[in-house]
Amino acid sequence: MARSTLRPIVKLRSTASTGYTYVTRKSRRNDPNRLELRKYDPVARRHVTFREER
Repeated sequence: MARSTLRPIVKLRSTASTGYTYVTRKSRRNDPNRLELRKYDPVARRHVTFREER
């Protein structure tokens, strides 16, 4: 079974300019815009906003 293009793999890059990234999947149907999540950045040692990178 092939992976669907409906749930692509996206990189979430830290807005704290540390270069840290998370890799996740997102639903294009539910989130057609760029994804923005608040997650822990171990380099900055605090929670920051991570934005989708294309």
